[in-house]
Amino acid sequence: MLRWILGGREAQSSVEKSPVLCIGEEQPKNWFTELQVLKGHFDIVRFLVQIDDFRCASAGDDGLVLVWNVETGERLQELRGHSQQITAITTFTCSSEVTSHTSLITASSDRSLSLWDPDTGTRVQTISDLQSSVKCLLVLERLCLWVSGGEELCVWNRDFQLQCHRQHKQSDTGITALIELPKNSIGAAVDKEIVIYRLTVSDSSVSVAEIRCLSDHQDQIRALINVNDELFASGSHAGELILWDAIEWNILAYEHILWEESQASTQNAIRLGASKPSEMSIQHLTTNGKLILAAVGSGLYVYNVQTKAVVAYRKVAHDSNVLHTMLLSDSELMSCSEDGSVRIWEIQDLPLPAEPASAGFFGMWNFSRTNKQSGPPSKKVMDIPNIRMLELTGDLIGHSGAVQMFVSFKENGLVTCSTDHLLILWKNGERQSHLRSLALFRKLEEKGGL
Repeated sequence: MLRWILGGREAQSSVEKSPVLCIGEEQPKNWFTELQVLKGHFDIVRFLVQIDDFRCASAGDDGLVLVWNVETGERLQELRGHSQQITAITTFTCSSEVTSHTSLITASSDRSLSLWDPDTGTRVQTISDLQSSVKCLLVLERLCLWVSGGEELCVWNRDFQLQCHRQHKQSDTGITALIELPKNSIGAAVDKEIVIYRLTVSDSSVSVAEIRCLSDHQDQIRALINVNDELFASGSHAGELILWDAIEWNILAYEHILWEESQASTQNAIRLGASKPSEMSIQHLTTNGKLILAAVGSGLYVYNVQTKAVVAYRKVAHDSNVLHTMLLSDSELMSCSEDGSVRIWEIQDLPLPAEPASAGFFGMWNFSRTNKQSGPPSKKVMDIPNIRMLELTGDLIGHSGAVQMFVSFKENGLVTCSTDHLLILWKNGERQSHLRSLALFRKLEEKGGL
């Protein structure tokens, strides 16, 4: 297979990979039948951002930012300047009545921030005297501001001038995720808490104040996303999924994702001394406004925001932890994992018997927590009515290391990045063949035939 050809990895044993998830070479619903390997990085590639319909940027532990053309696979620019690994990257679009231009903002472990022009590859602005590394970035395009998070929260303008900052109380992790909320507010994940900040913007100044602290998670928050204008969601290391009101910051639903462990798994845990800490951890959340897709350990869970009920789930979707997910539609989704695979799933039309679940699996409670450690009431649910299963429809095997994330360009393809230092551009083979045929016919017409 391509995974071992490209990376020199030995083939997986039958014990390592579940035969239920091996769909073979014939994958009629998988149109990613052509791939192109993109080389340029010399260390782990952790980040991908889409610049426009035809370009993306990749960044990782080598400190490089590379700009790619996803139509041709050509490397357009190589942005050099950081001396250590990239810790965050985002796009910043400045629009006027006539033009619109997208820049890149990067943060690095070298305690610097940089603004890049992806068209020319030049570093437009840089700040190199930060007190600590920045872990996350958030652009507030409506206010023409952007925010960096780490040991402190900093608000910057488009000219890289610091407008205000707020030192957060000491924690081991600092700010690890940021989201924009209504009424000029910002949500910041800090260990087990979500801190709500409010910006006050005037013609001459910008100020930020901490106005609320949400302390309802029992463990470290691993994912924080906007669902729509009225809702946001957070997921923790202990498998807690909380749906929040984005305006009042109240809990609308609390889901604790647990499952029954088999006797063999329990015995293995005893033999090893402790269970794997990430078995229930929510590593990633994504949404289309109606559904929330959660990556929980090596499993996938689809939750309906309107009905506040689970739509479908698969306890074991990959051989290792799922790192990134995406909802392609209301019935199709995609995931990638530490096992090096990228998989496409379809929510089946007809309900099938579900795997056993327990401890209030995706149950909803409206509660006022009086004892933080006790958590919400739990109930054992062996049969979830109307549950639907996820059917594996595509298995993209090409990377020899953990696939960190991917970016979809719809009909123009899919880009994945990995610990194997590579990017892979996945294409619709049938469409590419058709485009090549059209290009050939045009050349023949220009030359007057053969």
